[in-house]
Amino acid sequence: MSKKYTLFLILSVLVACNDSENRQFDLIIAHTNLIDGTGKEMPTNVNIYIKDGIIKKIDRQEVNGGENVIDGSTKYVMPGLFDCHVHTSYEEDFPKFIHYGVTSIFVTGGGSCTNDYYKAMRDLGNQDSLPAPRVFHTSQHFTMEGRHPVKTYASPNWVEGETVFYLRDTLQIEALVREVSSEPILGIKLTIEDGPHPPIVSRMPQQFINKVQKEAEQHGLEVFAHVSDNEELAMAVEADIQNLVHFTGVDLDYVSDSLLQEIYNDSIDWVTTLMLDKSFQYPLYPEWIEVPALREVYSETDFEDMNSEGYQFRANDYVQFMKEYLKLDTIQLKNTIAFQVEDIQQLLNHGVNMVLGTDTGNTFIFPGYALHEEMQLMELGGMDPLLIIKLGTLNAAKMMKVDDKLGSIEVGKIADLIVLNENPLASISNTLTIDRVVKNGKIQERIK
Repeated sequence: MSKKYTLFLILSVLVACNDSENRQFDLIIAHTNLIDGTGKEMPTNVNIYIKDGIIKKIDRQEVNGGENVIDGSTKYVMPGLFDCHVHTSYEEDFPKFIHYGVTSIFVTGGGSCTNDYYKAMRDLGNQDSLPAPRVFHTSQHFTMEGRHPVKTYASPNWVEGETVFYLRDTLQIEALVREVSSEPILGIKLTIEDGPHPPIVSRMPQQFINKVQKEAEQHGLEVFAHVSDNEELAMAVEADIQNLVHFTGVDLDYVSDSLLQEIYNDSIDWVTTLMLDKSFQYPLYPEWIEVPALREVYSETDFEDMNSEGYQFRANDYVQFMKEYLKLDTIQLKNTIAFQVEDIQQLLNHGVNMVLGTDTGNTFIFPGYALHEEMQLMELGGMDPLLIIKLGTLNAAKMMKVDDKLGSIEVGKIADLIVLNENPLASISNTLTIDRVVKNGKIQERIK
């Protein structure tokens, strides 16, 4: 037998063994560029093997084609994204989240959020045949009558005991926390703030905040506080609250060193929501709605408010405020974002777990698409794309207490991931070049 024929037989056997092994998996993404969500540099020529919704193996062996193999040689793979501040009309919005690779969301209350509404969202998110993100959520809002958000965003949907709980005295808080603790919530949504815009209301008294935090601890729950300025930040930290669902409105230049040190020491989880700043400015920049990746999903009716007198006034009022606050004659988007990203980077450098979120549900914050805008704002402010992706994946999973299962592409974790056509490390806007979205190991249907 010739040496050439012997070599041929050996290679044939190896190929056959490789094919047999590959058929053991439901899906293989072969020879791809992997951004795993941990912040590590991107390796190339990587294979990801998925079985029963779980990442079973990652290697760099030769993989031949097959029905279950995706050629990833020109692709970039990253974890599915989290949006960690969402208010949603789920039947309409869920397919949009999946279309844009947002495979997990954190719903922080809202005017529709009864227990039945939450359950319907969870049930839809727990399956993988219809396009829907995984759903994590808080309790209904704990607030006070006539305050934010029930006065700021007046609606008949605010029904006490169903979509909102009013705190009238500290004695009732124990029973309310006990009541919501029976539901599968991540924690208590506590609205401290006086409102992001008129009508401005009174802040929640400190003794109420302290009591909610104390009772939440007794029931193994955390508190997720709604703050929008430095004073409310100080109130939350005084109560030892570990989760803040807004960064917008805080300016570390005016936070005392002692308060900053408390924040650094407490391992706080903090959601960015810089999209609020961009959303206020949307009517001044009609070119923002002409982006193809937005237009492919959203229709003209979704942009009707762009030219309304009320939103034009709000935009101009916001710009005038920022001119005065930043002492500038003219304002562009970067001016309103850069100083906040600098602060976020400072917090990250001191161990604060910063997490991406958009406050979807507000005008000009488009479900799914807005999370990509949030990432672009981070890049506009000078943050490295590799770190930005970590904020929207592994950091978010840590805040949701599921980083052992989600948030990164590692062996043993659930296969929620996005396949991209372009490199997001070259420009974070390339996260919009989505080829496929995988949730629970299954390729999801995207909007056509």
